[in-house]
Amino acid sequence: MSSSFDKYQKRRLISSYFSVALSIALVLFLVGLLGLLVLNAKKVADHFKEQVTVTIYLKDTAKDVEIKQLEKSLAMADYVKSTNFVSKEQAAESMKAESGEDFMEFLGINPLKNSIDVHLKADFVTSEKLEIISKEALSKSFVDEVNYDNDLVKLMNDNVKKISFWILLISGIFTLIAVLLINSSIRLAVYSKRFTIKTMQMVGATKRFIRLPFIWRSVKLGIIGALIALTGMGIVLYYIDKMFPELALLSNPILLIALFGFVFGLGIVITWISTFFATQRFLNLNTDKLYY
Repeated sequence: MSSSFDKYQKRRLISSYFSVALSIALVLFLVGLLGLLVLNAKKVADHFKEQVTVTIYLKDTAKDVEIKQLEKSLAMADYVKSTNFVSKEQAAESMKAESGEDFMEFLGINPLKNSIDVHLKADFVTSEKLEIISKEALSKSFVDEVNYDNDLVKLMNDNVKKISFWILLISGIFTLIAVLLINSSIRLAVYSKRFTIKTMQMVGATKRFIRLPFIWRSVKLGIIGALIALTGMGIVLYYIDKMFPELALLSNPILLIALFGFVFGLGIVITWISTFFATQRFLNLNTDKLYY
């Protein structure tokens, strides 16, 4: 009978430890994902900014030498990420493929112009800088027009600022919630052992002696939870990087190591502090109040 009761108690204990470790892992996993989002928010925003196309339309009188010189000067400019020359014939073929009709059959001529599609670096995709770049291109006598979606650029920059603010705010709130949730799990685990704590104290054990095994066990659970969370983060990061390689999420290993280290350290620190104060509470509690 005693043996079966001991097995039952062990199963309950293992189940309790498992639930605490799992709750810590889930909370740290979500904190880690939010950290990945914060670290890569600018990278994602920059990726979308660099999709904005500035099209420089050239006059029909533009010479090949002038076009080549313009392409070369754009490629060397510090604000340009990439350029692509589109001939009027290529533009006509693209329009034909999109519309499904050959407009040149009706017009008899190709009214389109040769152009250069320019993708700028993210830091230069602002209305003010685009205006300066546009004026610089228009100063060339063989440039007919510079076209870009200014409304889209303004909307994108406004939304990036708003999203960045909310991400930081939510990150702060979520980190606080994570601390409270882990603290609650640890307090419940220690609460189940409140009579053991008080018994040890009554037979003369010091507070430090009583507290140490509880802290060490909680820290081990924190380490296990953190390792599970880091494994989950690694899997998610790997698949996101495979699905969106253009974001280059693995291009900065130092930041990723720092984030993983932060999550691991957070699991240890929170469990240590929570256990310290939880055990301290029951050590200072009167025996009569243990039943409430």
